[in-house]
Amino acid sequence: MVERSQLKKYQTIMLAAREENLNEADMVLRLVKMLEDVFGYDAFKEVSREAQLRDKYVDLMIKIDNVPRLLIEVKAPTVALRDRQIEQAQSYASRNNYQWVLLTNGVEWVLYHLTFGEGIEYERAFQVDLATEDLAKATTTLNVLHRKVLGRGGLDEFWECQVALSPISISKALFHEDVLNAVRRNVKKETGRYMDIEDLAGAIRGMFSQEARELIGPMKIRKDAKVKKAVPLPVAGTCAPINAVSEASVNPTPKEPSGLTP
Repeated sequence: MVERSQLKKYQTIMLAAREENLNEADMVLRLVKMLEDVFGYDAFKEVSREAQLRDKYVDLMIKIDNVPRLLIEVKAPTVALRDRQIEQAQSYASRNNYQWVLLTNGVEWVLYHLTFGEGIEYERAFQVDLATEDLAKATTTLNVLHRKVLGRGGLDEFWECQVALSPISISKALFHEDVLNAVRRNVKKETGRYMDIEDLAGAIRGMFSQEARELIGPMKIRKDAKVKKAVPLPVAGTCAPINAVSEASVNPTPKEPSGLTP
């Protein structure tokens, strides 16, 4: 796995490359060496530049047992990274159904997960900046790029965890009627007040960051679908009303406390 001492060595190398204003070709050479020393790849057998599209190459491709695992777009160390810079790799990935693209200038590392439907959608799986990130944290994050992890499909496991812990996933769990009722009971124990479930949901949502609220969208209180039971035919002269089963969908605009930033 990624060793902190090795990553620190290349942190120094990459920051020096930024100071020296090296070009993209020089960075590719350094990155190949880093892939070998830090991430455990065979530079001759597992790192290639054969991802060709319209007479242009995706900078690097990682192959394990001759199976492509990761496309890498490399930029000069002084170039600020932008999502649009993976367009070339995106196009190649979509034609070959590759789901992972890494964009890096040696100092900044951004991993993207791609999905293909009517178009190409991408999401950032992680972002690491070796100039500012705590080295221990950076080591843990970059571990998912190590050969031992990539070789056993670890990136897919990593992504499943990211999705499960995303604001959207967590909000669906939190704003379930059963969960809110449990919270309401505990709030009553602590305060003696029995809160309206919608007010409680609004207060919880107000604790989220602005970015998280924008991501999850309008608040919806979810309920488990009720199983419809067979209703016997009414006896002549009586009327047995049948209640339609529906999912409640509440979209209040929560008021945020003045002077506080969620």
